[in-house]
Amino acid sequence: MPEMLQLLQDPTAWVALVTLVVMEVVLGIDNLIFISILTNKLPAGHRERARRIGISLALIMRLALLGTIAWIVKLTTPVFELYGHGFSWKDMILIAGGLFLVWKATKEIHHNVDPADHNEDFIASSVTATFGAAIGQILLLDLVFSVDSIITAVGMTPHLPIMVIAVIAAVTVMLVAAGPLARFIERNPTIVMLALAFLLMIGTTLIAEGMGLHVPKGYIYAAMAFSALVEVLNMLSRNRRQKAAAAKAEHGK
Repeated sequence: MPEMLQLLQDPTAWVALVTLVVMEVVLGIDNLIFISILTNKLPAGHRERARRIGISLALIMRLALLGTIAWIVKLTTPVFELYGHGFSWKDMILIAGGLFLVWKATKEIHHNVDPADHNEDFIASSVTATFGAAIGQILLLDLVFSVDSIITAVGMTPHLPIMVIAVIAAVTVMLVAAGPLARFIERNPTIVMLALAFLLMIGTTLIAEGMGLHVPKGYIYAAMAFSALVEVLNMLSRNRRQKAAAAKAEHGK
């Protein structure tokens, strides 16, 4: 209790909290895009429940990892060396998660580009994901993003209460934003391809990070923001053309 009162009176603690909340929210965007794409493949009645379960599992996992900070810090200790580079458990987790994202995004892009590649029965059985499979895949990526998120938090502040508050705040934002983001992606098919491209880039970045090649997050998010802006302009242009065509057809009658 005295430690909490001391933190409340410390301006640097508040600055660290706000900074960490913002960083955790930004880091959660990757996870949110994946959850939105994956749950949109479920039957309509199961999507909201799957999103809530997936994000709740992310919160539980991150809080559980915060309770084992000493172990988390050790994840950055090299376990073996290959070609002069030491690989830690964190590196291996990032590489595995990156490979999974690249595989998943490539598979989904292939289906979107060439949906007639399989017969209808196969599509119905494989493309419409089961609830359990969706939760399992969300849980796998939650683990990857949670480890990265907690190591970031540990590197920014030594105070556990600040980390806990920041994680809860960031996951709450994810919970609120998940539904609208998923519905927006569903209403705009071209956004799906853009989001899958984001996942492909994020997966590649995770693999690079695991191999010891640091990629500044600012470059990644700047590229994502620019691509999203271009797509928004394309959507506005398409809407204007559609309205103009509809008005012309109505006038022709």
